[in-house]
Amino acid sequence: MQRYKLTVAYDGTNYSGFQVQPNVRTIQGELEQALQRIAKGEFVRIHGAGRTDAGVHAAGQVCHFDFPFYISEEGMLRAINANTPSDIVPQKVERVSDTFHARYDACGKMYEYRLYTGKQADPFKRLYAYHHPHALNVERIKQALQHFKGEHDFTSFSAVNAEVDSRVREIYEACLIQEGTDYILRFSGSGFLYNMIRIMVGTLLDVSDGKLDPDAIPDILQAKERQAASRTASPVGLKMVEVYYKDEE
Repeated sequence: MQRYKLTVAYDGTNYSGFQVQPNVRTIQGELEQALQRIAKGEFVRIHGAGRTDAGVHAAGQVCHFDFPFYISEEGMLRAINANTPSDIVPQKVERVSDTFHARYDACGKMYEYRLYTGKQADPFKRLYAYHHPHALNVERIKQALQHFKGEHDFTSFSAVNAEVDSRVREIYEACLIQEGTDYILRFSGSGFLYNMIRIMVGTLLDVSDGKLDPDAIPDILQAKERQAASRTASPVGLKMVEVYYKDEE
């Protein structure tokens, strides 16, 4: 068996998330079908660094898989590209050791949430950016973002049904970037819980709209109760940007 590391970009609009599920299209399912064709009918399981929800996009999702025979990195990249739909585009293929694991070896991830404001929604942005009808209070958001940095228990910012041993995560970067008429909330951290970024974004929008004080974030974290935070924002603006590994630092 040959183990490969795959970096892949995808538009999540037409998929029910990354993880394979019965009777629906998923990113994992499409990639496994492609690899099965390349492997001449032999099933190949892929393992992703993270699971993105329905409608969530990725620029740098990372997976690994064991393949039954040798193909060069360039040949594997071409073969996967030839067997995947146009909204799933492999970016890079690398041969790795048999001990490499896309999820467990990851030391961090970066996500971005894109949104725009204004009275009217833009139909050309509807799949890739969330429309918030009110003007953003940039200073209030930036003040609130500072409270997310560092190591915290993010129970208040995770789905109640998240199945994890610990809800403690470390946030390395939390910032707001303006790009033309769009705003990007960027988060880098050791890892993220189910719905964590979307709940953080929903809470930050309430801060911007004056429904919450920017300095309420520490109290929300301390509460360790999902209802202490705000709504879960739409998946539309969310994108997995990059996965970090120690050997790449």
